[in-house]
Amino acid sequence: MTEDKNTRHSEKMKKIKVARDRMMATKTDEKGLLIVHTGTGKGKSSSGFGMILRCIGHGMPCAVVQFIKGTWITGEAEMLRTRFADECRFFVSGEGFTWETQDRARDIAAARAGWDIAKAQILDPNIRFVLLDEINIALRNDYLDIDEVVDFLLTQKPAMTHVCLTGRNARPELIEAADLVTEMTLVKHPFRDGIKAQQGVEF
Repeated sequence: MTEDKNTRHSEKMKKIKVARDRMMATKTDEKGLLIVHTGTGKGKSSSGFGMILRCIGHGMPCAVVQFIKGTWITGEAEMLRTRFADECRFFVSGEGFTWETQDRARDIAAARAGWDIAKAQILDPNIRFVLLDEINIALRNDYLDIDEVVDFLLTQKPAMTHVCLTGRNARPELIEAADLVTEMTLVKHPFRDGIKAQQGVEF
């Protein structure tokens, strides 16, 4: 019985491999991607920072521009600034969550400053990947003009530069423009049970 099961599995995998090889042979184009991580679930920024580490592993210079979360001391910021400063530039433009700052004019000014930094990093020919962490919140709150951001990404971003934009409630215009969109779905979260943000998991 076990031998028959193994034989059937092997035959099935051979067929799948033939189909996969045929499909992969048609995937030959390369381009710098516009990537959006959105949704109510956890993992949007974490995934973006995972790609930053992947880029560092491949020797691809990268940059992070962090919107909104400015006052948080995060593990990723500490690691990138102290251990990988030559491989990844790290900028913070936010002054904290909007309910903490309570000053729309300052939030707009911080977002604009961050966007100016972001554009410079994206246009830098030495940079291959740019993470715009929590920019979706700035766009959702109209701190930045969505048409300006999308137009820049579509018309001025270098052809082989990847840009990842994270944050809840990504604007439809951005989703339409993106090459890759992932929506993180909330199923369970310990915060609902009174558990505070945990070091190493949330920050």
